[in-house]
Amino acid sequence: MSKSVSGKAFDYSLFKRVMTYVKPYNNIFYTTAFLTIFLALISLVRPILIQITIDDYIKKIDEQGLFNMTILLVFFLVLESVLQYFFTLLGNLLGQNVIKDLRNQTFEKVIHFKLKHFDNTPIGQLITRTVTDIERIAEMFSGGILLIISDLLKIFAVILCMLYINWDLTLIALIPIPLVIIATLIFKKIIKKAYQDIAEQTGRLNTFVQEHITGISIIQLFNREEIEKEAFAEINHKHRTAHIKTVWAYSIFFPVVEILSASSLALLVWYGLGEVAQNYASAGEIFSFTLFIHMLYRPIRQLAERFNTLQMGMVSSQRVFKVLDTQSIINNDGAKSTVNLKGDIEFRNVSFAYNEEDWVLKNISFKIEKGENLAIVGATGAGKSSIINLLGRYYEINKGDIFIDETNINEIELEDLRKYLSIVLQDVFLFSDSIFNNITLYNKEITEKQVIEAAKKVGAHHFISKLPGGYNYDVKERGAMLSVGQRQLISFIRAYVHQTEVLILDEATSSIDSESEEMIKHATSVLTKDRTSIIVAHRLSTIKNADKILVIDKGEIVEEGNHQKLLKKNGFYKKLYDFQFKSEQHTI
Repeated sequence: MSKSVSGKAFDYSLFKRVMTYVKPYNNIFYTTAFLTIFLALISLVRPILIQITIDDYIKKIDEQGLFNMTILLVFFLVLESVLQYFFTLLGNLLGQNVIKDLRNQTFEKVIHFKLKHFDNTPIGQLITRTVTDIERIAEMFSGGILLIISDLLKIFAVILCMLYINWDLTLIALIPIPLVIIATLIFKKIIKKAYQDIAEQTGRLNTFVQEHITGISIIQLFNREEIEKEAFAEINHKHRTAHIKTVWAYSIFFPVVEILSASSLALLVWYGLGEVAQNYASAGEIFSFTLFIHMLYRPIRQLAERFNTLQMGMVSSQRVFKVLDTQSIINNDGAKSTVNLKGDIEFRNVSFAYNEEDWVLKNISFKIEKGENLAIVGATGAGKSSIINLLGRYYEINKGDIFIDETNINEIELEDLRKYLSIVLQDVFLFSDSIFNNITLYNKEITEKQVIEAAKKVGAHHFISKLPGGYNYDVKERGAMLSVGQRQLISFIRAYVHQTEVLILDEATSSIDSESEEMIKHATSVLTKDRTSIIVAHRLSTIKNADKILVIDKGEIVEEGNHQKLLKKNGFYKKLYDFQFKSEQHTI
């Protein structure tokens, strides 16, 4: 049984799996393999022609014959160059096609992971798997498998040809080869470890950079530039050190091979001149053997690097396949549609924990009738947003059931279920794209006219029309060119134009100014009309008119009723309301 690629043995089962991605491009692969064999054979022609030219035409001063042989040599040189061009082109094309398919598959897998997976996995690590590791797999084809085959064929072809021409001259010239093999094995071991260190340090570097650029505002707000710069410098130093090990290995290995190559030439000249003097060898053979030695040492010198390229591609493929084999998706066993559902929602004895037994929600039960507005309030960490995450099946329920019109949400096809819901989050995410595309999310069924009408109803058309390009204005990464309130309004338009049956507002007014809040209050009344709505509220002033209010504390429903009813109870809700009212009065 083969060991892991990080061990000593080569993992043939892993290699076989990588090769399955070549099947759609078998024509390219077999053409390149044929070119490999043909190049190995045709590379022998020039030294042989030079030998014939020297022995049969130069020594005999046959100018016409010399001219003819020169033309023939040029022809084979051009032919070999053309074939080498197509070999390189097809090898790289094969690698790029393979990684295109593999990267698409990996990205598709990643975007379907459940949110819990992203809670436990650094984003930078997934970026490394999807970008850097897959690039190394491409190098397996452009600089690994095919070139290894090519180099090995050339080595065997050269040795056999040399033995056929003059076996004793060949044996003398090959005396340094065992030393080359030993040096190659030592180099291969050192460079393999160095490449593994590079892969590890590259992953750490990517993770650090991604995380800290994403959180750049925190770094600057808390004046941590120098501290983070020092932390980055340490990681970058380790990354550099890993690369320096490869530089050190190459700087020793290549001169050693050159010395041994020169030794072969010296032995060839020393022994060959005696052979020529005794008529056991010709001058042409000495010249051809000189070329053969260069042709022999060049692939030997490169083989160690080729094998390590292949090995690192295998290490990277193991990491990529680990992502592909990760079973961290929400089960989509449902087959029912939401077409005929009205929008009644019921939670029955629902309990949920992000970590086992660390319950965020405890035995939650409530009902919402179609068209009703339900508000959920409570302290930070009470479990409000978790209710939203469970309704859209972004996390799995530990205990209990959730129903829409008496249909368990687990029985509804997942994509259909999520199309049934529109969610406006507190932290609005906008892509680096136009306002129009951020609203429609490339849904071709939504027209520009619908977007403009929705923007007018929400109250955002005025500020959008003033931007350069209007609805085609590029908001840049995460919507950096817009204010918090403007981003929130765009998320409201997005929710409106998708015309879903259930609307969820997850603390959508907690981070905006008073002017934007008034606009969003109006937008909320437009959006929630005739829709089942759930509003996770931070500002209690925004949910006074809700049909029902749930007060959540430590994962449990402690109070339930409308605004007036809850105030009269003089309980949790009353305390929250009085505290917030006093805080707002104090601010004013």
